[in-house]
Amino acid sequence: MTQSTRTVLRNQLNQALSALRDAWRVLRHRGPSQVQFWFIALAIGIAAGFMALGFRMAITWLQAFLYQTDNILFLHSHAERLSWLWILLLPVFGGLVVGIILHKFTDDGRVRSVADVIEGAAITDGRVETKAGIASFFASLITLSSGGSSGREGPVVHMAGVISTWVSDRIHADGITGRDLLGCAVAAAVSASFNAPIAGALFALEVVLRHFAVHAFAPIVIASVAGTVINRLAYGDVTEFTLNTPGSLQFYVELPAFLILGLICGLVALLLMRSIFFAEDIGTHIQNRLSLPRWLRPAVSGAMLGLLAIWFPHIIGVGYETTIRALTGDLVLTTAILFAVIKTVALAITMGGRMGGGVFSPALMIGALTGLAFGLIATGLLPDVSGTHTLYAFAGMGAVAAAVLGAPISTTLIVFELTGDWQIGLAVMVSVSMSTALASRLVDRSFFLTQLERRNVHLAAGPQAYLLAMLRAGTVMRPIGDPRAISEDEAKALIAQGLCVSASATLEAAMPYFDRADIPCIPVVVQDDTGQENPVGTLYHVDALKAYNRALAATAAEEHS
Repeated sequence: MTQSTRTVLRNQLNQALSALRDAWRVLRHRGPSQVQFWFIALAIGIAAGFMALGFRMAITWLQAFLYQTDNILFLHSHAERLSWLWILLLPVFGGLVVGIILHKFTDDGRVRSVADVIEGAAITDGRVETKAGIASFFASLITLSSGGSSGREGPVVHMAGVISTWVSDRIHADGITGRDLLGCAVAAAVSASFNAPIAGALFALEVVLRHFAVHAFAPIVIASVAGTVINRLAYGDVTEFTLNTPGSLQFYVELPAFLILGLICGLVALLLMRSIFFAEDIGTHIQNRLSLPRWLRPAVSGAMLGLLAIWFPHIIGVGYETTIRALTGDLVLTTAILFAVIKTVALAITMGGRMGGGVFSPALMIGALTGLAFGLIATGLLPDVSGTHTLYAFAGMGAVAAAVLGAPISTTLIVFELTGDWQIGLAVMVSVSMSTALASRLVDRSFFLTQLERRNVHLAAGPQAYLLAMLRAGTVMRPIGDPRAISEDEAKALIAQGLCVSASATLEAAMPYFDRADIPCIPVVVQDDTGQENPVGTLYHVDALKAYNRALAATAAEEHS
């Protein structure tokens, strides 16, 4: 190679490196362009996909090690042959480890999950808590491996949010970009967890972002496909549940039965959600009454789960074996009903005890058991005009899960993708529509939004209900000395009457003052070291309304772009 050729190549390499540095500088300070954003979405999808795959494999390995079995798909049958003392003590030790992790790395001892990701998408520009999220991830891993009765989608969705938060912070992403990156990570995590690319993408849009904006669709699909490819590299192109007895629908004659099944599943979903909230409230009451250390609460719940598992090992973990038995009709009526009740109790204990995990997989199991029980009764009463009872299990699985998630579209699709049976979509759609229509009116639209409502985060009613909580009085006020604001003496006179708000207060807290006192403005104050409230500005009613209208317009523009 001649000297001139080496010089040319060196110059070209320097130009390429310079272009990359310029691109990175633009990316950090101005945010990604559309094409760059798709590459970032792909990278996030790959990272979230490997995270979800690693979480699943870690559960498989740890569960197999702790329960000494080579095939965790038949863990429940294997657990029946284990020592009752081991079945009892394992979730206690697991709960103790979980309690220590959450006590050390979270400020409230609570596991982060899907609800926190939804809150991050709506309120904090697509960001979620990082340290608490990582702690919740490992706490849920211990829970699901040591006898906890929950699902794995909650921790992987939040951990996906942690990944997207890290990327958003690195590139200084604005709110729209941060939310889109969050949707990409969630879609990839769900797709990699369940080998369901279509449902993964729609779950991110329907449940987390809660809109179907066109600008978000392409990158989310890219990330979702990336997550699915990673799953299939490890497990192959196989469905989560393999059905040996596909159902057949006797079309119009049988549709009323699926309408009734949908209503029943809506009530079952309501009982499931209410039982979790009841367990959470009772657990908190007992903890406060007995002055129980918060790190001990998961261990107490683990002891309760261990006692249940001695007689009902089907409650251990995600519950694939029991779900498959329900979908293939390998359970009698009384067993299906009993298993559904016990699983609901076990899930409530797990979630109320703050042990970690998600609710989607348990909802699938409880729905399959409910559908099977209904199908056994329906086909027994009218055998000549009915299809197979397993078809009802299939529809019930989707109906309960959809009502719990408040996501009829993505849940319907994820059930199809989990089973690979697309021939009975009408039955599933009918049941899902009825269950979600009923349950959404009896809770705040879904389990996750009701969780947030219980924390006074009002997302269920839409942006008009929560945007005021995102705006601070200190950012909207007119500062002291502004010619358009009241004087400092006038502000102090209002403060003396108790008519003032802190600079850190939200507009949600400030707006009632205007209605109650019928005044055009209120002072904004900060406290000094002595506790004295000193005025720093004035919040005008008209300014608050303008800020609120701008936020509403920005939200509408994002959702329709």
